[in-house]
Amino acid sequence: MSTCACPTQPATAAHRFQRVGAIIERHQRKPERLIPILQEVQEEYRYLPREVLSFVATALDLSPAKVFGVATFYAHFALEPKGRTVVRVCDGTACHVKDSMPIFDAIRGHLKLAAGQHTSADMEWTLEKVSCLGACGLAPVVVIGEQVHGQLAPGMVPALLDAVARPATGSAA
Repeated sequence: MSTCACPTQPATAAHRFQRVGAIIERHQRKPERLIPILQEVQEEYRYLPREVLSFVATALDLSPAKVFGVATFYAHFALEPKGRTVVRVCDGTACHVKDSMPIFDAIRGHLKLAAGQHTSADMEWTLEKVSCLGACGLAPVVVIGEQVHGQLAPGMVPALLDAVARPATGSAA
């Protein structure tokens, strides 16, 4: 079996499976390690490609339905590519009562996402509405990457997203 050493060739499915195979081997091909395996695969690709889920199922001697079922059961897993920065807007009870949806709409508008579109065409941003972020005292809450931003208003969105897109190069002492 020979492989092309051409550096300009895009990643092939075989190459993708090779990287996934290494993840599976680190977990000693144990089916009970399915969730950590899927977490690592998602970290590698920012989502779980369907053909990779089938490969994982075969490699772990599990049914594809079992692997797909786990991948779709947990909200943490994504079956579609996500942008480099994920923005999660809480729409739990406390946030909803404090008008989280106008904030969601302001973010969608600022990112120029059409209704139903979750990820920007440049793969820089993904916008998600979530049921709870566990920060009800800060409602309404948005998490950008790993940073929690509370007590927001729609008018605060442009400056907040622009600051994330272009972080300050200097630091305050």
